[in-house]
Amino acid sequence: MKLASLKGGRDGRLVVVSDDLAWCAEAGHIAPTLQAALDDWEHAEPLLANLATDLQHEVIPMMRFHERNATSPLPRAYQWADGSAYVNHVALVRQARGAEMPESFWTDPLMYQGGSDGFLAPRDPIPLADEAWGCDLEAEVVVVTGDVPQGATRAEALAAIRLVGLANDVSLRNLIPAELAKGFGFVQSKPASTFSPVFVTPDSLGDRWADGKLHGPLMVDLNGTPFGRADAGIDMTFDFGTLIAHLAKTRAIVAGSIIGSGTVSNRGTDGGPGKPIAAGGVGYSCIAEVRTVETIESGAATTPFLKHGDTVRIWMEDERHHPIFGTIEQVVEAA
Repeated sequence: MKLASLKGGRDGRLVVVSDDLAWCAEAGHIAPTLQAALDDWEHAEPLLANLATDLQHEVIPMMRFHERNATSPLPRAYQWADGSAYVNHVALVRQARGAEMPESFWTDPLMYQGGSDGFLAPRDPIPLADEAWGCDLEAEVVVVTGDVPQGATRAEALAAIRLVGLANDVSLRNLIPAELAKGFGFVQSKPASTFSPVFVTPDSLGDRWADGKLHGPLMVDLNGTPFGRADAGIDMTFDFGTLIAHLAKTRAIVAGSIIGSGTVSNRGTDGGPGKPIAAGGVGYSCIAEVRTVETIESGAATTPFLKHGDTVRIWMEDERHHPIFGTIEQVVEAA
């Protein structure tokens, strides 16, 4: 089952979307918003699933689904917590800085609390007031949970995953060092994130969803050129069950919480840093990583961060090369 929110009101209008993303049906008679559906999932989920089946058989009123009319599936959320599940990415960044990698990073997930009071729609521009801030894209996988009790096990956490999607977690890289130096974490360096037009139930993903991981290449284009094709199911040190259980260690998690994987990152076939697509590699899911590899290999980064007018596309394809979650398409604009 695929769900989306059309623009309208602060929290959008819930719709069920066909598997090919061509059509949708209003779901307001079941739940007015996605958050409302998540709050009453045991009741709403089977009704939404039946609506999705009726939509596939074209036996109910339906309308064309246009991704430009979609807002974020959750335009705002009770919680947005982003992990760093691909420790290869963390290791590369620390190596470029000459910083030692603590052994605990391989056993204890990194995670921060992001701003969740408002997300960008999948076709909204990325507002950037100052190019000197070092604006970067970050292509990620996200899940949305139901209620999770404090102290939940990994198995309980996996069972609480309701939906899966993609994200562009924008970072202002040149603002990060000063913020981290204060010892209190990200604030100004993490502006509003963007999510895919459609979120999908795990059961609808087939073999792509296994062991708490989404498998398949995460496609990233920068200015119309292939930039990243890293497989989200490879080199993921911490699966989503582990990430959610980590967050729930000392507190309960409410329905509608969004948990991110962090930047998807694959090692090279030789076990070293990944290579650009033009050099036969799978590329990168953020600019910081390619700049890190450049620093390691040549002593200096040459790839620039995002500038006004740059375009970013993020999506994942099914076996027919159709987007599974729709496509995040954004232009960097002066704020």
